Amino acid sequence: MSLPGWNEFLRKLPRPHILQTSEWAEIKSEVGWSAETLRITAADGSPAIGALVLTRSIRPFKVGPRYSVCYVPRGPVLDWNDRSLRQQALAAIENYCREKKAIFIKMDPEVGVGTGIPGSADEKVNQTGTDLQEELSARGWRFSGEQIQFRNTVLLDLSGTEEDWLARMKQKTRYNIRLAQRSGATVRVASVEELPVLYQMYAQTAARDDFIIREEAYYLRLWRQFMQIGYAVPLIAEVEGEPVAGLIMFIFGKKAWYFYGMSTSKHREKMPNYLLQWEAMRTARAHGCEVYDLWGAPDVFDGKDSMSGVFRFKEGLGGVLHRTIGAWDYPNQKLLYFVYQRVLPRVLDLTRFIRRGRIRQEAQ
Repeated sequence: MSLPGWNEFLRKLPRPHILQTSEWAEIKSEVGWSAETLRITAADGSPAIGALVLTRSIRPFKVGPRYSVCYVPRGPVLDWNDRSLRQQALAAIENYCREKKAIFIKMDPEVGVGTGIPGSADEKVNQTGTDLQEELSARGWRFSGEQIQFRNTVLLDLSGTEEDWLARMKQKTRYNIRLAQRSGATVRVASVEELPVLYQMYAQTAARDDFIIREEAYYLRLWRQFMQIGYAVPLIAEVEGEPVAGLIMFIFGKKAWYFYGMSTSKHREKMPNYLLQWEAMRTARAHGCEVYDLWGAPDVFDGKDSMSGVFRFKEGLGGVLHRTIGAWDYPNQKLLYFVYQRVLPRVLDLTRFIRRGRIRQEAQ
């Protein structure tokens, strides 16, 4: 799939996201999505608004006409603090949906509603996010029941020295990093040939923690393609030469993302995952990144969320919780949207059941 000049346009926008790149569009094209871009420039010709829009053709009733659904992953990208600019962006997205006669279009831009746990002393409100939520509701958008990406995340500030990073961490985290170093754990960049090893650990992690992943070929193709252009770095942690944990870190612009993490159950007492994240931070900064996104945090902070343990780990690294507006849908064909919302959960449940069985087999 060719989107000439798109990444260059994207890089000139504020806080561009890797899920908006042409390479991401290429990967999604192999699983049934087509892609187009919306590009709006300012009066001086500089990029002002950009959106990679993915479109998928579906047949809701298995027979009869085909329809389409659209998705703008982590976009559109623009200065969301500029009210007139965001109104222009929303109008462009809505018009695109109508022109395509899509059932709906979904977007989940990185627009924050605040930082810190709600109700805590650290909570801060972002007025732009709360204003945008009101504007979306007024324009007919609906908060989506299908959140594709994590709504909330944890960000690590990579400014300062490594001593500054350690000072921002919790004492137990600093101790565990040093414990891993003393215990003989090591971390290195993995080669393309070692990606199947990382996938095998990923399948074990999915089976152990009960989450759904795709087939091996999808991930190997994705990781390999992004590695080849310098947008991904795989790290592998070893104890006595045996792989025990790993991660795939993605990089675009001045930001890095921790999209994929994996581990075995061996040598966990030696804390290799702590050293792995420490080295990921160092690697991200070496690539010019200013922020490391640990990708994912709970929606509810009552300690009962399945991500609560992982969230504590990320907080311990010195991360700050960022809460966003989440995914919103613009229903263009309201009746079909209603039907789609009723049918999709059942299809997803069946898909998850099938994939869960396959993952357990692969992890054995």
